[in-house]
Amino acid sequence: MNKKLYVGNLPYTTTKEQLQELFSQVGEVKEAVVITDRETNRSKGFGFVEMETTEAMQEAIKKFNGFMMGNRPLTVNEARPKEERDGPSRRRF
Repeated sequence: MNKKLYVGNLPYTTTKEQLQELFSQVGEVKEAVVITDRETNRSKGFGFVEMETTEAMQEAIKKFNGFMMGNRPLTVNEARPKEERDGPSRRRF
């Protein structure tokens, strides 16, 4: 089973270290990532946390979904696999 979590509505100042520290309250964190814009290197306000066990992942969802971080309620749920993208890029120049 996937042990990766999607964490949305992050304050834009959140670092991967802060994310790892928060989620380590419920179990061992394998990896924490805050997604940033390639061009500006600024946070996009979401990230992913991979937990060591399924139990820790489920506990993290219970504890942190709706958790207030910097006046923002976090959205925490099981991450879905990246779907194959069909057709041309949506990026416009």
